[in-house]
Amino acid sequence: MIALSPIEKGGSRVDEDWLSRRVRSAEASVPGGFDLSACVTERIHLLGGVQSYGTLLAVDAATGLVDTAAENTGALLGRDASELVGRPVTAVLDAADWAEAVESAVEGDSVAVSFPVTAGAEPVRSSFDLGVHRRDGLVMLEFEPREPGDTLRFAHFYQGVRRALRRLRSATTVLDCCRAAAREVRALTGYDRVVAYRFDGVDGPGEVVAEDLAEGWEPWLGLWFPATDIPPQARRLYEENWIRVIADVDDPTARLLPPVRPATGEPLDLSGAALRTVSEFHLEYLRNIGVRSSMSVSLLREGRLWGLIACHGDTPTRLAPEVRSACELFGAAFSLQLAAIEERERADALERSGRDASAVAELLDADVDGSLLRHEAELRRLVDADGVLLVRGGRASGAGLAVPSELAAALGRYAARLRSGEVWATDRLGELLADDGVDVPLTADGPAGVLMLPLGPDGDCLAWLRAERPLPRAWAADPARPVLEGPRGERLTPRGSGAVFRSMMRGRSLPWSTRDEAAALEMGRLFTRLVLRHADELASLNDELRMSNLDLDSFAHVAAHDLKEPLRGIANAVTFTLEDAADGLDATSVRRLETMRRLAGRMDDLLNSLLHYARMGRAGLRRTDVSLDEILDRALEVAGPRLAEEGVAVLRPEPLPRVSADPDRVYEILLNLLVNAAKYAADRPDRTVEIAVEDAVAPGMDSPVPAVVVRDNGIGIAAELHEEVFELFRRLHAPQEHGGGTGVGLAVVKRIVERHEGRLWLRSAPGEGTAFYFTLGEEGPAD
Repeated sequence: MIALSPIEKGGSRVDEDWLSRRVRSAEASVPGGFDLSACVTERIHLLGGVQSYGTLLAVDAATGLVDTAAENTGALLGRDASELVGRPVTAVLDAADWAEAVESAVEGDSVAVSFPVTAGAEPVRSSFDLGVHRRDGLVMLEFEPREPGDTLRFAHFYQGVRRALRRLRSATTVLDCCRAAAREVRALTGYDRVVAYRFDGVDGPGEVVAEDLAEGWEPWLGLWFPATDIPPQARRLYEENWIRVIADVDDPTARLLPPVRPATGEPLDLSGAALRTVSEFHLEYLRNIGVRSSMSVSLLREGRLWGLIACHGDTPTRLAPEVRSACELFGAAFSLQLAAIEERERADALERSGRDASAVAELLDADVDGSLLRHEAELRRLVDADGVLLVRGGRASGAGLAVPSELAAALGRYAARLRSGEVWATDRLGELLADDGVDVPLTADGPAGVLMLPLGPDGDCLAWLRAERPLPRAWAADPARPVLEGPRGERLTPRGSGAVFRSMMRGRSLPWSTRDEAAALEMGRLFTRLVLRHADELASLNDELRMSNLDLDSFAHVAAHDLKEPLRGIANAVTFTLEDAADGLDATSVRRLETMRRLAGRMDDLLNSLLHYARMGRAGLRRTDVSLDEILDRALEVAGPRLAEEGVAVLRPEPLPRVSADPDRVYEILLNLLVNAAKYAADRPDRTVEIAVEDAVAPGMDSPVPAVVVRDNGIGIAAELHEEVFELFRRLHAPQEHGGGTGVGLAVVKRIVERHEGRLWLRSAPGEGTAFYFTLGEEGPAD
């Protein structure tokens, strides 16, 4: 977003309220008679004419017949266009030169090849530079008159080209390249103003980053120009053609005959033609800034338009093909040098960021996610970020800048579209979300830029965040008003007129550098390696644990089953002895035998409990949709008499919900908890046990979850014993106290809850009763 300050113009200040305007919306919609959209959508490669200092023939490659001709062929080639269309091209071009032209024009290559020829119908024969390229099955022939003495003049041109390329190769930074480009192209061409112009994104505005000027020309260094100055279709042509020359803005266009090709119903496609005529919008633009001739050289990065070398002259200037070729070569060399500089910067960044990322990775432990956030300060410093966000398994956690859940979900969706090892970055998050139709509210203190690394195919990602950094900009024209009233009606705003418009770019962060992206990639590589290593270790431990559990379950089952037989024999032998020899035994022997029988019975109870506990580890769950009330009724049929005997009232404040669980296992949970409440009822008249579903916060969690609670007002449990009560055979009192028992009931409850992937905890204090809470996993209690 851009907020424009009052306009500075000729020393006076004009108060205008531009604070809420955005550049793109302002440029896309302009009131009045001038239709800016016509400029944006104009098909500039189908304008049906050429610049009249040269002429053009489009010839069928197979037959050699002229398909289309410029209307000025009579003046330059001695044969009118109407006479040439449909006739052999050899009427004006020697057969040998035509053969060379066909051979030189490579199919699919729009780059023109130039060579000198003598052409024209007798007796009009002149020297020309012939440019040749192919388009849609036609050989495009562009004839440019060659002045006497050109051969001698261009013989010395080679040294200037070598010097220019040498100075370009010596540039070590992008700005050095731009400065060298402006200086050397002006020396090669003689234009009055040469600027290096860098775009802010694929379709954004541009900034003049270097210039070389003749005396008296207004400096543009540091000025920004709105995106509408170079509409999208012009940018596409700049990506296809390295160079574009306009010899004279007042040149009378030479129209093509026929205006529309019968074979296609469209004008001839002049995308690759050096002589292609110019849009009236662009000519008016050049006239408004006082330019009579111009040249633009494309600067590409990875095949996309990075910027331009723009040249302006105050007199008509016709550049010979050799000069254009040199400038074209210079543009290609600049693009290669730009790539080389960026590759070197990327290599340096990888080296530095590798060391920094390794230092952060050394801080991480087996809990990779948790330790990553514990050391978030070091992680943020890695790329100079204001916040960090980790999205794993559908859960988002972060530090620094606050990230709304909707934004975290949107970033997860972006991450899911990325390939593994691919970094995604933006310094204008709000614009990106708006362009994609994502409705996520962004706050002034929230993130404005994101550097994101995917951690898997399901939207898991690690993201660094930067806050908004307002950026001042100086515009060569008001970007909110690209059209003004001129001498010919409404026209594009004059640029470089002495008016400078100050603005503040809002909604953007500092841009992410090559080093930032390299650091993120290295951190992602180390993070993935740590996760995979810990995953392998965890898988190995789980295998060992699974085998240990199987061994323990088998041992418990076999031990409990096999020990019961001799134990039963001991109990029977004691019973028979007491029955058969009761009269012959003294009191001490009888007491000892009774103790043996009681201990054998207790051992049998313990073995039964152990067998039941082991069975809980092996038995599968049969989840089904059941009513908790129905399960509770079944449990009360068994536990009710014990509760009534202890004088404990059962409270059910409201109906219990339905659950997805194994009904037999949930029955055991409730039965054990109810019997436990009966055992430890306090010695008071209002003994109660309450069963309900409440929102409760489990230990280690931040937010409450629905849980079943069984609450009594009994004797309570000391805090230091809360974990011990769930241990197998762990009793907090003597075997004869509180109704006895084996100490297995709560261990069984814990095991059943864990089999349901739920949680079990308690709240209790001595003399204040005990509340047992449990959940049954994601499919547990529901409203």
